[in-house]
Amino acid sequence: MRYPAESIGPMRRELARLGVQETRTPEEVDALLTPQSGTVMMVINSMCGCAAGRARPTTALALRHPTLPDKVATVFAGGDVEATARVREYLADYPPSSPSVALFREGKSVFMLHRHHIENRGGAEIAQLLTEAFDQYCGKEAVEKIS
Repeated sequence: MRYPAESIGPMRRELARLGVQETRTPEEVDALLTPQSGTVMMVINSMCGCAAGRARPTTALALRHPTLPDKVATVFAGGDVEATARVREYLADYPPSSPSVALFREGKSVFMLHRHHIENRGGAEIAQLLTEAFDQYCGKEAVEKIS
């Protein structure tokens, strides 16, 4: 089901104001998640209350952390239907979930925060899960540990 653009526009803009790159087509997703892409945080945005009350505000909070992914992007489940399906192909080891946040390294998923991790936690706790993943997988120290 595709939501009307006017209904999801404000929810898209909430992440765009943070500098989060929208990926609205499968081709844009593929271009972002290449084997040379570094680290990419992908937010699977949605219309539900836990996206509005937790996932999007927590993304803003986590992006204040000193260690960040190389790129931060989003797809909108129910808006960017084909792009969301493509992201989920990259996340084939995980059941579909929206909202959710995935962290990729060189085009491979390394961390997944599902809806059930989001809906029953407070913002600070969710942000901590994200920033711990940033510390583990992003930045120079992480590259040296993984290499």
